[in-house]
Formats: sequence, structure tokens, C-alpha cells
Amino acid sequence: MPRFRRLFCAFLLIAGTVSPARSAQQPSLTATGHESRVDLTWTPLATGAERYTIERAEKPSGPFTVIAHGYRPSEYSDFLGTNGQSYSYRITVEAGKGGPAMRSATATATPAAMTDDQLLTSVQAATFRYFWQGAHPVSGLIRERSNFDPKCATGGTGFGIYAIIIGSERHFITRPEAAARVQKIFSFLEDKAERYHGAFSHWIDGETGKTRPFSEFDDGADLLETALLMQGVLAARQYFNRNEAVERDIHLRAERLWKAVDWNWFLKESGGKSLYWHWSPNFGWKKNLRITGWNEGMIAYLLAIASPTHPIPSDCYALGWASSKHYANGKEYYGLRQSVGSSMGQPLFFTQYSFIGFDPRGKSDAFCDYFANNRNTTLIHRAYAIDNPGKHAGYGENVWGLTPSIGPDRYQPSAPGKKDFGTIAPTACLSAMPFAPKESMAALRHLYKNYGPKLWGEYGFRDAFNPDLDWYAQSYLAIDQGPIIAMIENHRTGLCWKLFMDNPEVAPMLAKVGFKGHKR
Repeated sequence: MPRFRRLFCAFLLIAGTVSPARSAQQPSLTATGHESRVDLTWTPLATGAERYTIERAEKPSGPFTVIAHGYRPSEYSDFLGTNGQSYSYRITVEAGKGGPAMRSATATATPAAMTDDQLLTSVQAATFRYFWQGAHPVSGLIRERSNFDPKCATGGTGFGIYAIIIGSERHFITRPEAAARVQKIFSFLEDKAERYHGAFSHWIDGETGKTRPFSEFDDGADLLETALLMQGVLAARQYFNRNEAVERDIHLRAERLWKAVDWNWFLKESGGKSLYWHWSPNFGWKKNLRITGWNEGMIAYLLAIASPTHPIPSDCYALGWASSKHYANGKEYYGLRQSVGSSMGQPLFFTQYSFIGFDPRGKSDAFCDYFANNRNTTLIHRAYAIDNPGKHAGYGENVWGLTPSIGPDRYQPSAPGKKDFGTIAPTACLSAMPFAPKESMAALRHLYKNYGPKLWGEYGFRDAFNPDLDWYAQSYLAIDQGPIIAMIENHRTGLCWKLFMDNPEVAPMLAKVGFKGHKR
């Protein structure tokens, strides 16, 4: 090694930038064949900020053609659209100032047709990568978007905990790797992230733990995001139960994080019956937004009533959560009864976020059986797409489901009716898998086969697309990716439901609220 190179590497080692093993090694590339595509993965060599050139050839000897340049993630999915042909790949770390370009050895793989079960595993594995390779390197928290920004999502991190557990169970990673990552997340949340009466903000800086304001008066606690996080925390408390140092630490930290949330504070006033979404140390209750009516907020009431340290009265469920005029419905749309929610205009994530961990099977209250309601709402969305009153391109029996997502111009609150802008988010139909498995699987197959080259990327299905405009999102959202992997797993094994429902506080809470069928 030339003297200048040795001195340069020594400087980097002292500065903590690279390790001696990484300073000169070539990137290690793995290629894996899936249906219609080949996935490439490699380990970043130094800071994780390198750029890569990716090349493909039909023979290991070449000739190679560049298919990506200036590429930053450490995984790439080459959607080819056909099976049976082998392809060879190599990647090159693009040279920076004064640095050499390092090229990997050639890796070869062959796309092959998959059964439905195999394809579901493949989709889960790709989605899992968002929460594993795409997590913030300092904290392990889950980034809001796939843009390398330090802004991390509290609710998305809750979904990410489920993704890590699923990754362990499906052997995408080892259990010790999963435990180490969850311990890292919990340590950061407990020791570094800002909290407000035990609750976290909507966005957290993944490096500093400081609150990143969500809007003008939302620079403090976000109770619903905290509830989505705690849903994952409680699942981890049940899953990591071995008598090993790391898993014991996870359990203890989960206990402390869970018990620290002062749910009662968020009733706003003594004797209050409604939970309030936000509290700011600078603006107090200025947002003044109640968590009420049928939306994604059911989980906040269930956890608040279940809290062993700061519970709210059980009658808050009926008098706060279900008291809104927008809660009970009872009308039929396309011949399907929707028991709760404001007409068919609700976005589909209302039937998903609270039910990542809370198992609705056989659970009913004075208003409905929640599994049946979620199934009917799902099928109403599908029937709406078939009817297609807005005459949007692509809509039909296998392209359906409206929910908030990235849109052509901005983040869009999509729903049937006046908020139908022609933008479809795959998370809507894929995360409905437990409620309408046949219809969701058909949609998955259709989206994969017909839109894959534009809609599929390194972390699975991209966030959204608009066939009217031939527009396809180029990025991902944590809160959309999380329900995909978790709800597919609930369809397949019920794992996420079992882990959450097995927490000792859950059954007494359901009895207090008056749920029927709370015994599994």
C-alpha cells in the first residue's frame, strides 16, 4: 500500500470513519432470485453514505450494462418481469475525492415462479428491509421516509418492532440480531428521546433524540403515535422472553417505557372522558384535537384503559371514543353493512393501524363485531373501485383500496368519494389480507405482475401510484410499509395478534370495556 494511502487510512481510523477490514476490502455482493426479479444486497463499506454503480449481464463474463448510477441504498431489486433466465451482477463503489473505486465480485441468480406462500414471504422479506437496512444507524428508530433523513416516526417505529420480530421468526435475521436491534431502539427511547408525561412526539430526530415538530403547534406529545409505538413495545415484551442478558434488558425497558406513559394526563382535565391527541410544552392544549369517532385511534383508548400505572376510567371508551356522531353507522354500501364509521368515505387504514396487535376476531361491543366490520369495509373499498364512479384509470377488482399516502403533488388523504384522487396505495389492499385474503392476494398478484417494473423497488411495493397520470412514487413511508408486513403475518400465522393479546393487561381491559368474545 502506498505511503499516502496508509497515512490516509490511519487518519480515518483515528477519526472513527472506517475499520481496517473495510478500508481496502471489495464490496460483498449477494444476488437472490425471486419471481420476475433478482434482489441484490451488500454491506456498506464505511459510512453508509457511499454511492454505487450497478451493472447487469446475461453471462458472468459480460458484457455488463449499467442499470443504476449514483445509487445510495445497500440493496437493489431488479424487476425483470420474466423467469428462467440467469443474470449476473456486479457493483462498484463510486470513487470519491482521492479514493479508489472498488468493485465487487460477480454474483448470479435466476428468477423463478413462486407459489402464493413463497411470494408472500418474498414480499415480507423486501418490506422488512425498510425497517432493517433503512433504520437510522444511531438509534435504530425507523425513518419517516426512505430518504436518509434523520427524522424518524414514532408510530412507524412501533410497526418496525413488529417487522423485526417477524424478521426473526422468518429467519430474515437471527434472533440475537433482532434482540440487539430492539435493545438499541429501547435504549435510545428510554435514555435519549424527549418525552412529555411519558409520551413521545410524532417525529424524533434519530441522532439526537430531540423532537422534530410536526406542525405549528405540534411540537410535543403525540398520544396516538405513542399508542402505535406501545403496541410494538408490548409485543416485544412478550416475544423476547428468554433468560439471556439482552432479552432481559428488553423486557425491563419495555416495562418502564409502557408504565411511564401518563395516559390520564391526556384526558386534559379532571373528570374528562376524551383523550386528547396532542400536548405541547410551548402551546399546551392549543391543538385541542380529541381522539374520538371511528378512526385509527381505538388503540389509544384500549392501552389507556389497560395501563397498570396511569389508567383512564373504562367508561371513556363509550363516552369519549365511541360517543361521536361519526362512530355508529349501520348503513349498507354495495350491499355490505358498515357498522361504524362515516359512510364509505373513510380511509382503509382505520381498519388496520389499531389492529396490528389488537386481534378483532370475535371481538364485539355494543356497535359491532370488529372483524366483520373490517372485512365489510375492505370489500366496500373493492366494490367502490369496481364501480369506479370517478372513472379513474386502472381501478377494478384487483386495483382497489384508498388510504392516505404520498401523492403526485403532496401527501394525500385519499378515501372513497370526494377524496378519491385516483391514487392507489398498495398498503391499503395488502394490509387488508387478514380480512379479505382471497381478494388481497389477487390484488397483490395483479399489482406485482402488471405494475412491478414501475411500482416495485428495493423495499417492496413503493408507496403509491396514480394510473391517470402514469405517476409512481419513488419512495416509501414507514406507516404504510409497517402494516403490510405485519398484517400479512397476521393472515399467515396470527403472530402479531398473539404477542399483543398475550400481555397480561389486555384481557382485564377488554372485560372492563365490555367486549364480548375476548377469550381466544
